Amino acid sequence: MTSKWDIRFIELARHISGWSKDPSTKVGCVVVGEDREIRSTGFNGFPRGIDDDPERLADREKKYPLICHAEENAIMHAARIGVSLKDSTAYVTWPPCSRCARSLIQAGIREVVYSSSEEIPERWIEDFEISTSMLAEANVLVRSV
Repeated sequence: MTSKWDIRFIELARHISGWSKDPSTKVGCVVVGEDREIRSTGFNGFPRGIDDDPERLADREKKYPLICHAEENAIMHAARIGVSLKDSTAYVTWPPCSRCARSLIQAGIREVVYSSSEEIPERWIEDFEISTSMLAEANVLVRSV
């Protein structure tokens, strides 16, 4: 069942996705604790200190090895400031990829909620199927809203 809080946190993740400088894909993530407290946020972008000039961002061969996904950024930000994400819920504007699913599982995320309103490019569909399978096997609840 979708709650007003699910909608609020997905909308916040969508807002945060707008902070990404990536010209082709903008993804946001909000990690929320059991009392609906925001523990961390992230968006897709280059690591701190790495120049995110438009030429690099427009060139997929240069961009992909450098970019951190929104979920990874939220997890790494929490680690950087000493905040546990164990038993939290991750709200994401896209379904997590397999790389992010691994990280979410290892961070102790218990639930992933993603927006069903985003159109997912065909090139990601197979990877999202893998990630959904991984999350299910690790007993992480996955919902779309």
